[in-house]
Amino acid sequence: MPVVLDPDAAAVYRAFQEAGRPAYETLTAPEARAYYLQARFATNPEAPELARVAALAIPAPHGTIPARLYVPKAPRRHDGLSPALVFFHGGGWVIGDLDSHDVVCRQLAVDGALIVISVDYRLAPEHKFPAATDDALAATKWVAANARELGIDASRLSIGGDSAGGNLAAVVALAARDAGGPAIAGQVLIYPATDFAMTHGSHSEPETSVLLTHSVIRWFRDHYLNGAADTHDWHASPARAQSLVGLPPAYVLTAGADPLRDEGDEYAERLKQAGVPVTARHYPGQFHGFFTMGRLLQQANIAVGEIGAWLKGLG
Repeated sequence: MPVVLDPDAAAVYRAFQEAGRPAYETLTAPEARAYYLQARFATNPEAPELARVAALAIPAPHGTIPARLYVPKAPRRHDGLSPALVFFHGGGWVIGDLDSHDVVCRQLAVDGALIVISVDYRLAPEHKFPAATDDALAATKWVAANARELGIDASRLSIGGDSAGGNLAAVVALAARDAGGPAIAGQVLIYPATDFAMTHGSHSEPETSVLLTHSVIRWFRDHYLNGAADTHDWHASPARAQSLVGLPPAYVLTAGADPLRDEGDEYAERLKQAGVPVTARHYPGQFHGFFTMGRLLQQANIAVGEIGAWLKGLG
């Protein structure tokens, strides 16, 4: 489908091209992580002040999972407890960390008037599939089990993330449904990766190879998966789940200039057909990754605000 970038998105894309930054697939994973983390200083908006930000260490079979707790100044409270969002950062399961998504987690805490817990799951290729999925599920279970001590209302616990983090949120929602818990109030899927087959049209359109290029997404895949067989496992490709019935309400965001656009749109439609309440929001003139670029792209701040409002609507 034809894609025309919004003027500000086109300007940002031009600036990235003119900066001469090396393509991630030409770097080692640690080098790519450093480049990605550095970019936040130019793209992230100002960080809103919160009442409290604290480091957490979540117990896991392999040791601990680092996490970060965000408490806004005016959280919604009932009987002293607040709703919460467990957030998984994007970055192709290879890059990204608590700092790369620090500002957007602060924004979500403020706009959603809730507690946010950001999870620093293990990254590939040092830790291949299903390490990230295992960490995401372990962290969600731990938050639910320790909700009261964290000031959280376990009955109002949502999950979410962008890109690879959206994939992890979708997988956790499925796993929690199949295991009979923990209870998930809502899932926020921000341009999620849902199908590693990568056969949708948006994976081959020239207009979608912007920042998250067709070649770098294959580089991410090859770092994360152990082999082709993993593609068919719904723990990697949630779209491969036989049924989406019984999943929590979903907010699904997609962008026009994004290789993941079509699989995100299709997943939202499948959720609807399964009877899941879905709010689908499409940003036709934005590229993959815009969500964290509020300093340069006003649509990013609008998206955060809308997700915050949606989370408030969950109760």
